[in-house]
Amino acid sequence: MAVRVQREDFDPGAEMAALTAGDHAVGGVCAFVGLVRDMAGDAAISSMTLEHYPGMTERELERIEAQAHERWPLNASLIIHRFGRLDPGDRIVLVVTASSHRQAAFESCQFLMDWLKTKAPFWKLEETPAGGQWVDARDSDDTAAARWIDATKGDRGS
Repeated sequence: MAVRVQREDFDPGAEMAALTAGDHAVGGVCAFVGLVRDMAGDAAISSMTLEHYPGMTERELERIEAQAHERWPLNASLIIHRFGRLDPGDRIVLVVTASSHRQAAFESCQFLMDWLKTKAPFWKLEETPAGGQWVDARDSDDTAAARWIDATKGDRGS
């Protein structure tokens, strides 16, 4: 398991290769790379600034990642999330999961992204022609995350 919160860009291919190097039990790797869009609804975005609380953010990402390892038989996982000012097209986040079986890799990668969107303590400021606008939580993100709640055990993502 690995979590990094950093200002610097990352190379997804190099990160995936390093994560699985020498582990020949891995049968599937699933990755998601999030990028800064140039539009938010009808508004053009010239940049996005991501803020976080150092220490608290890493602990929350580690907790979310540990839940994925409890739920699926993962060989390895990686979460990299950037902060600071980013331009359209820049990479924001990388989530990689590796497992002996593809289904576990797919599902755990989706789980991690759904929980990151709703639980990770990041704040986004989008720069538009109208000025800076803080991004509010989206109902669609909550809906996506809700499918991972185990009704018999409560919200394991909190």
